[in-house]
Amino acid sequence: MTDDCCDTGKPNGKYDLAVIGAGSAGFSAAITAAEQGAQVVLIGHGTIGGTCVNVGCVPSKALIRAAEAVHHANSAFRFAGVEAVGQVKDWNALRAQKDELVASLRQAKYIDLLPAYNGVAYLEGKARLGNGGVTVDGEQIDAGKVIVATGSHEFVPAISGIEDIPYLTSTMAFEMKSLPESMLVIGGGYIGCELAQMFARAGVKVTILFRRRLLPEGEPEISQALAGYFKEEGITVRRVDGYDTIATSDHGVALSVTVDGTAETLEAQRVLLSAGRKANTDGLGLEEAGVTLSPNGGIEVDDRMRTTKAGVYAAGDVTGRDQFVYMAAYGAKIAAFNALNGDGRSYDNLAMPSVVFTDPQVASVGLTEAAAGTRGIDARTSILSLDNVPRALAARDTRGLIKLVADGATNKLIGAHILAPEGADSIQTAAIAIKQGMTYTELGDLIFPYLTTVEGLKLAAQTFDMDVSKLSCCAG
Repeated sequence: MTDDCCDTGKPNGKYDLAVIGAGSAGFSAAITAAEQGAQVVLIGHGTIGGTCVNVGCVPSKALIRAAEAVHHANSAFRFAGVEAVGQVKDWNALRAQKDELVASLRQAKYIDLLPAYNGVAYLEGKARLGNGGVTVDGEQIDAGKVIVATGSHEFVPAISGIEDIPYLTSTMAFEMKSLPESMLVIGGGYIGCELAQMFARAGVKVTILFRRRLLPEGEPEISQALAGYFKEEGITVRRVDGYDTIATSDHGVALSVTVDGTAETLEAQRVLLSAGRKANTDGLGLEEAGVTLSPNGGIEVDDRMRTTKAGVYAAGDVTGRDQFVYMAAYGAKIAAFNALNGDGRSYDNLAMPSVVFTDPQVASVGLTEAAAGTRGIDARTSILSLDNVPRALAARDTRGLIKLVADGATNKLIGAHILAPEGADSIQTAAIAIKQGMTYTELGDLIFPYLTTVEGLKLAAQTFDMDVSKLSCCAG
């Protein structure tokens, strides 16, 4: 950490709240507490701002957008009489532009915010839970309550030989000085899918590997369709039984896998690990303090964001759940409010939207059909392909589908899952519908603007009870 502008000096006296971690969750907790008049010590270690602004959401989406521009130019032929060609001519220029954006947002949204909150003292150092507060580099800081918001880091899978090769994580991949000719991407979750497509569109020959399917927690119809679109773009999509060994080779790296019981070796210039993230819990003294970890390694919290240690709360990626920056900020606000006001607010992720920034984008909220079944809900579903959505027809891009899940007993909407080029901008409408307990009939009766992607939600809702292909334009 070299941001000297942020160091407000050694705090003095007793604080109402100590927040460990200076990322999105930490800042959200500190600001929420300060706005209530509390005296807060915010403890950072490493680059201020955490994962999202520095090595996660911001840099990845900036590069994904650039790769999309290349792809859209190369697919402009779908419009009669239109020709265009796109390519990444200078990866380092693109990377530098990304770095400028990251630095500016880190400055504006984190560093420059600290002086605006007199109730927040910033301290840099290694924090550890202690009696009556925390210690920072061994020095006791007295605080009435503590919130742990230390985030997460990339998970390195246990593949024999992995520590002996120059593997890439997403953070490392964003800092490469040049693009490789070929790349193996291990992991079919949202990070793997986003980066596999981004690098492929930038000109890298990509193979994405996974044990189950792409986006395994999502709807299978969306996973299957997305895999097909990846293949159309030249991405090799492979399911494997397991990853056996990995080593350097003349071509770069050689990964030995098992496919349907048969050993196979895959080679590429680089390998990118995207097998998930792991909570940052080491060195915090959690076990000694009586803080229990969940089976996934995150800090166990209840719906009030309380840990198993009285007076200690946790929020964000360190809890191992809902690892999205907006959910980190949301949970941190609840933790700060409860720490100072008697645990009156609860964490509710029923209508939590999520987005995977592939193209088409994958946007979801609520329950999948499978998740509804595990809860004993007799679910009804509707599936609408995008060739039924006028916006997609006009854009000459009908890749995708919309799947809605409803409670069969009440007809209330309980899940919405969109695969569409502009799906991310439509999911919040479904989130509001679920939050308000709307039925699919009520959603289908709403007025939607014509020639928009979100109109597909109306059509998908109507698909429960009718064939929308028999409707004229705007007749619903």
